[in-house]
Amino acid sequence: MFIALWEFFYGHFFRFWMKWLLRQMTGKCELQRIFDTYVGAQRTHRIENSLTYSKNKVLQRAPLVVQSEVDRCVEDIMKEKKINPEKDDSFKISMKACLLQISGYKQLYLDVESVRKKPYDSDNLQHEKLLIKLWNLLMPTKKLKARISKQWADIGFQGDDPKTDFRGMGILGLINLVYFSENYTSEAHQILSRSNHPKLGYSYAIVGINLTEMAYSLLKSEALKFHLYNFVPGIPTMEHFHQFYCYLVYEFDKFWFEEKPESIMYFNVYREKFHEKIKGLLLDCNVSLTLKI
Repeated sequence: MFIALWEFFYGHFFRFWMKWLLRQMTGKCELQRIFDTYVGAQRTHRIENSLTYSKNKVLQRAPLVVQSEVDRCVEDIMKEKKINPEKDDSFKISMKACLLQISGYKQLYLDVESVRKKPYDSDNLQHEKLLIKLWNLLMPTKKLKARISKQWADIGFQGDDPKTDFRGMGILGLINLVYFSENYTSEAHQILSRSNHPKLGYSYAIVGINLTEMAYSLLKSEALKFHLYNFVPGIPTMEHFHQFYCYLVYEFDKFWFEEKPESIMYFNVYREKFHEKIKGLLLDCNVSLTLKI
């Protein structure tokens, strides 16, 4: 009850008067003070919050603009806040950079969601080629005898036809598996080999698809904002999402063998434990989770 009252009075009264007082003392608006004080994800995050909770309609709409409208939006903000570009020549550059990150994050989620919604289609030649590419990347010395085959279990699929395993994440699950195998081939071979451990083994492909779901859910919940705002100085793209997925694959394998689960039956327990660990890391405003090999 007390917290709710404090948030109400702070949002409706104290914040307004505090901003007014600081403007009188410094001669600068809240946005300018943020640029003077913070860098990296802290800066973008505080700018986003300041714009979102502003009572000014122009500022409220700013976090929602698409990339093509960013330049115009910056001009409108400067006009509303009466910021003279000759006196503060860095404001325009800094605000544009922040808005590109903010709008870019939203666009990245839409792009990822669009791919996730596309089901694997065995009649789609591109999908089939991508699946065969995954096999060739992971098993370069072993020929796949048939498209529908028990051999798929060798790289961690559940059945004779991998398409059934892509239901939850659609073609996104396959794209991520191929990306990791193509860009980190030696690491993929190492992890595939470790996944066949007689006691601590797990289904490589199934876990990979599961980690795609984890990356997707973290993006959707906006938990990746600090990471991407620090990791990407400009506009985050699908490439950066794939890179984060690769980090998860590599780190999960290490985590799994460090934890030494009693059985694969406890996978969901350890998966959630790993998930909580990653969410904890992502709370750090200075976080940048990159694959270091």
